[in-house]
Amino acid sequence: MTTNIGIKAENTAAVAADLSNILADEFVLYTKTRNAHWNVEGADFHTRHLFFESQYEQLDETIDNVAERIRSIDHYAPATLQSFLQLTHLSEMAREKNDSTGFIKELLEDHERIIMNLRAKVNLFASDYHDYGSSDFITGLMETHEKMAWMLRAHLK
Repeated sequence: MTTNIGIKAENTAAVAADLSNILADEFVLYTKTRNAHWNVEGADFHTRHLFFESQYEQLDETIDNVAERIRSIDHYAPATLQSFLQLTHLSEMAREKNDSTGFIKELLEDHERIIMNLRAKVNLFASDYHDYGSSDFITGLMETHEKMAWMLRAHLK
């Protein structure tokens, strides 16, 4: 059965492609945050371990929501590590030292990249693709990442 939600098929395809990139970014960021949770070392280990846990739990929910948004516009969400690495705008973490400050700086940079990407897509989804639901959805994602970035940034002051 064809989905009839008032958006042209070519527009839902374009939105789904952008949402797939967003999903890949979210998954890579989730993995990097899990890595920070598992591998952080130093005198602040316990507090940072718990902090990174709260962040990856939030990202886990975000991943599910993005994938479900893709499905709600009648497309399939990418779901392999290979596809995520091909679609992401982020790079994998390569660290020599597992200090909390290093993890926080790198995760903050990733959140900020995601925020800028989402900000660029909000009007595109609404104006060009006439998908106001997806535009609103990624506005909410942007706000979530802005708050998460603030939390990370506060640790660096």
